[in-house]
Amino acid sequence: MTTKNIYTRGQLTWLVVLRVLIGWYFMYEGLTKIMTPNWTSYAYLRDSQGWFAPFFTMLTDNAWVMSTVNAINMYGLTIIGLCMILGCFVQFANIGAIGLLSLYYLSHPPMLDVHYLIRPEGSYMWVDKNLIMLGAIAVLMLFPTSKLIGLDRWIFRKCKK
Repeated sequence: MTTKNIYTRGQLTWLVVLRVLIGWYFMYEGLTKIMTPNWTSYAYLRDSQGWFAPFFTMLTDNAWVMSTVNAINMYGLTIIGLCMILGCFVQFANIGAIGLLSLYYLSHPPMLDVHYLIRPEGSYMWVDKNLIMLGAIAVLMLFPTSKLIGLDRWIFRKCKK
């Protein structure tokens, strides 16, 4: 499938802006965690509620598993964000982003009458920022731009030859 001339200038501009903004958000979240000494997702996972809470709290029972979860979270966010900003391997970054956002959503589902120790940014009923961001990334997957504006343009051009 070719992506040449399928978007108007406005569509392409705003799809790329959306990709870069989401990438910035992911990269900043990851870098903040990397630069924070002794950062851990332990408290977040222990505070999990909902149907999948036993799985998320079980992750905190083993120190090796916990350090692996922390590394995946910190470096995964950073790499996903950098890829989205640069337009490099964006389809893989999108899949990774949807995976992480799904886990965040399942760990802390925005349900009525659920009170978390770590307060969410607002009062939600079923829809929160993780679900909205997941939906935006799904849109970006359906309307890819990195082969027009991004490093994927050169990476995949060389692969076709």
